[in-house]
This record gives sequence, structure tokens and C-alpha cells, in this order.
Amino acid sequence: MRRTERLFQIIQILRRASRPVTAGDVAGELETSLRTIYRDMAELIAQRVPIRGEAGIGYVLDRGFDMPPLMLTPDEIEAAVLGAQWVAGRGDVALATAARDLIAKIGAVIPEHLRPFLVDSTVSASGAPRARPDTIDLTQLRAWIHSQRKVALCYRDEDERQTERIVWPIGIGYFEAARIIIAWCELRLDFRHFRTDRVVTAEFLDQRYPTRRNVLRTAWRKQMDEAADRRTALG
Repeated sequence: MRRTERLFQIIQILRRASRPVTAGDVAGELETSLRTIYRDMAELIAQRVPIRGEAGIGYVLDRGFDMPPLMLTPDEIEAAVLGAQWVAGRGDVALATAARDLIAKIGAVIPEHLRPFLVDSTVSASGAPRARPDTIDLTQLRAWIHSQRKVALCYRDEDERQTERIVWPIGIGYFEAARIIIAWCELRLDFRHFRTDRVVTAEFLDQRYPTRRNVLRTAWRKQMDEAADRRTALG
């Protein structure tokens, strides 16, 4: 977790607490050291966040404190609208709903003079082809990616041949006409991409894969970059 994210999380922990919160409690929830939490508390207090603390008792956030309001430029609003429209039209059901909720939440907090950039945007993501229906639960797949757990797939390729694989999913790629699962394949001992509309069956296993997802993603990106360089070299 980056420091800025951790500072925000500390404020959230203090805001929801009904009693003083010790540094040990915060460190335990954020899975970091006491020394780090003491340093972060000092930084927040230096930034005039109204935190009061007493040795052996804990920290309290003064009531009424809130984070600065969401401030967006017209270009940022239109970028958010464009991205949310694209996801609403091409994401899975859960992400499409989240994208529509995002637009509504932005509309609820931006100043009145910026509202026209939301309701009458100059950009649109409509009109492009939509992806075929998924035959795997992408909401559950995203949860398995976050928890770094394996999935057993029965998969049908473009020639209608079926194979059974155990994969380590590390990401989902969203394209105009298809969605793909990015995964390490135990059968091929390499990275493979599986279209979500060609999955015959999927079993979500409880077994975690042994390599951290960020390490796998770095290796996958390197492999993709090397493949792109080879294509460029061949002209």
C-alpha cells in the first residue's frame, strides 16, 4: 500500500471509531509496523488533520472533519464520463452497474457550474460493437484474482476443440468485441489468454497460486513487450 493510500485509510479508521484507537490497532488493520503508524500520525497532524492522541489511550479524530470535496476540471469530468460510458456498455454486469453509479455520484458532488460537462458531454462511447456474453462469472473471477486463487477451466478454442486447464488468473482484458482472462496456464507452463465467451465451465478453487500476482503481471508485461518488439523488428 502506498503511503498516500495508507494516510487516507488511517483517517477512515479514526472516523468510523466510537472510541480512541491505538496505534497497535491501526497497525494491525493495515498490516504494517507501529513505527510506520507513529510516523504517519505525525505527518497527518503536521498537515493539520485534527487528530488528538495520548500515550496509552489512543488517537481520536475530531468530529466534523472531512476530506476535501471532489474537485474536477471540465476535461477530467468528460474523461470520467467517457470511461464510465465505455464500461457501462462493455463491462460485465457488476462493473456496468458500478460505472453508472459512478456517473451519478460525480453528478451529486460537482459544483453546479460544472454540471453541463456531465449531462451534455462532448464525448461518447456509444455505437461501438459490444462484447459477446460471458460464460464465466466475472464478478467472482475478479474476486479470485484479488485473492490469488486458481481456477479450473474447460475451454473451447476457435476450432471448437475443448481442453481442461488449471490457471492462475492475474487480470481481465476488456476489448471492444471480446473480454479475455490473462492467466498462467499449468498445462502449457506459460501465460495464456482465454476469451470469456469460450469458457465451457469454470470451477473456482480454494487453492492459492504460489507466486504473487504482481510478480506474474510484471513477467507477463515483459513477455508482451518482447513479443511486440519482435513484431516491430520483422516489419
